[in-house]
Amino acid sequence: MPNFYTDNPDIRFYLKNMDLSEIIRLRENGFRERELYDYAPSDEADALDNYDRVLSLLGEIAGERIAMRAPEVDKEGTHFENGKVTYAVGIAKDIDELAQADLMGFTLPRKYGGLNLPSVAYTMGIEMVSRADASLMTVFGLQDIAETINAFADDEIKNKYLPLFCKGTVTGAMVLTEPDAGSDLQAVSLRATEDPENGCWHLNGVKRFISNGNGHILLVMARSEPGTRDARGLSLFVCEADETVKIRRIEDKMGIKGSPTCEMQFVNTRARLIGKRRLGLIRYVMSLMNGARLGIAGQALGIAEACVREAIEYAESREQFGKKIKEFPAVAAMLVNMKVTTEAMRAFTYKTASVVDLEHLLGLRLDSGEVTDKEELQRLKERQASYRRYAAMLTPMAKYFTTERVQTIATDNIQIHGGSGFMKDYDAERHFRDARITNIYEGTTQLQVVAAIGGIRSGAYKSYVEEEVARIKDRVNPHSLEKILDRYGHFLTALEMYKAQQPDYQDLHAQEVVEAATLLITDLALIEFASRSEHKRAVAEKFTLDSLADIDRAITKILSGDRIALDKMGQIITFDSRQ
Repeated sequence: MPNFYTDNPDIRFYLKNMDLSEIIRLRENGFRERELYDYAPSDEADALDNYDRVLSLLGEIAGERIAMRAPEVDKEGTHFENGKVTYAVGIAKDIDELAQADLMGFTLPRKYGGLNLPSVAYTMGIEMVSRADASLMTVFGLQDIAETINAFADDEIKNKYLPLFCKGTVTGAMVLTEPDAGSDLQAVSLRATEDPENGCWHLNGVKRFISNGNGHILLVMARSEPGTRDARGLSLFVCEADETVKIRRIEDKMGIKGSPTCEMQFVNTRARLIGKRRLGLIRYVMSLMNGARLGIAGQALGIAEACVREAIEYAESREQFGKKIKEFPAVAAMLVNMKVTTEAMRAFTYKTASVVDLEHLLGLRLDSGEVTDKEELQRLKERQASYRRYAAMLTPMAKYFTTERVQTIATDNIQIHGGSGFMKDYDAERHFRDARITNIYEGTTQLQVVAAIGGIRSGAYKSYVEEEVARIKDRVNPHSLEKILDRYGHFLTALEMYKAQQPDYQDLHAQEVVEAATLLITDLALIEFASRSEHKRAVAEKFTLDSLADIDRAITKILSGDRIALDKMGQIITFDSRQ
């Protein structure tokens, strides 16, 4: 198998052509760490070279080892016996090899043994791991747990756990969902009781659908304020998986079979508070969700990349009626759409990752206390606030866009394989099964729409788009930009009319609003790089041609006044033979 980084020119294209200068400077804190660590970069070029080398190493492991073991991992699955969870043999080897390569502390600071890479590079890494084995991503991609500890925990907690994450001697789990709460995290009821004498808390209750719930270090959201029922009564805790944390069962799933999904019971489990009381959901988990959404977008992107390559390879080798099936226009159209859509997914996801990076790094700059000039400090606060709004809007849009599109790509991969795609002899059916969870977990598509619509309605979307247009307008094809801006104008008009409708109508058509808004941002992201190569120009041309038609359809739907699903649901879903 090839190196999944060096064989993918599109990943390398973005690493080379995205403007990462500010992200690098902020991440490296003016390159001061060069004095403390001889492997720290001395300038931007050195940092990019470091990213390139780390990604190449990960790509080698992903392509040459993880991908080779993935079919057997899928067949073996995860084992559960006498309350103990055991990984498939291949997953255990994958984790061990990633740890030996020092790749388990991707984004953590060097002082804990981490690589100090930005979210953009990490998202590229998640894509490659997911292309190799989507189920492994739920272990590798949970490094955001350590990031949350780094961002909000006290030094004692950070010094205890973060070096272990970096060494790969522990894995983690984000323990949020409960049997009766589901996606409604405000309804979490697992109890946290303070024990002031021992300087700790005790957790009691049940959690369900916990990815990698057998992890060693657990971030648990619990109700710390008795008598409360909303988000203001929730806090975030860290605990270790000891004998008081009982795995009651693991789920028998359709896909990502190498990833254990656990039902857990906490019985007076000793825990430490992360940050401050009452901010568990309002601040800490919402911050964690940015990373979680971005991680699933990267996972969907990796599955899509695997599907595209398999479909092209099969279409080039399979002959029917005396010619290769890729030569049939209907098949060629499917292959082109799969490839173009995957590159569009990548453009949106990497762009979102860069916004998440800037929001986080500008926040660290503010917290450092190094900026003392009042005017500069005010500008910094305003920029950080803007990027916080953009990240809160773009991360659910990225998850919505990538996880919905990968469903079509995985389906088309099976279609191109024909009957063979339905058989376990090919990886196509595994990718189809693995893809199906992406638009469900970490918040369904419908919840991503709810999360994104606020930013679109409030003006964050308009500000973001117009900043992007101002940034790229002098270096893109003016005709392409004019067409996009024409649809953007129509969309803003439709948006104002949409906002004037009744709340139930707005809820009904929110997905069309998010769809159109997402496509317009993707169009801008693609035309920005269209001048860099003939390939990128062709991709942008094809995607924009299709997306503008899709935007028109979404706008028509938004303005249609269609309330049938609301007003006639009972008549449609219930058939009464007496009518």
